Amino acid sequence: MHREVIHLHRAAPAKPAEGAACNGCGVCCALETCPVARLRFLRIAGPCPALEWSAAESRYRCGLLLRPAHYVGALPRVAEGAARRLLARWISAGSGCDCAAEISPERPR
Repeated sequence: MHREVIHLHRAAPAKPAEGAACNGCGVCCALETCPVARLRFLRIAGPCPALEWSAAESRYRCGLLLRPAHYVGALPRVAEGAARRLLARWISAGSGCDCAAEISPERPR
């Protein structure tokens, strides 16, 4: 069994069951990068540099979807809408949790 420690915001929601709707827990993106982020950031292991915490929503969000021009410097602002739609399709945003990781609660110190 492979164990890995990831650090997430204390207020992040608990990881949903695999196949359930995404709730912004951040576990998947903290563990590894999606295919789009692998191309953009040239890394496989997480945390993804585009993983953004939203204090207003108390959840993690994908910065590549929220602010594509910020992460893809040569992208003109006028192309952001099309980029969001394409990126959402490539990462299968909205199709549910695809992270099979099992989460153990933090151990008391």
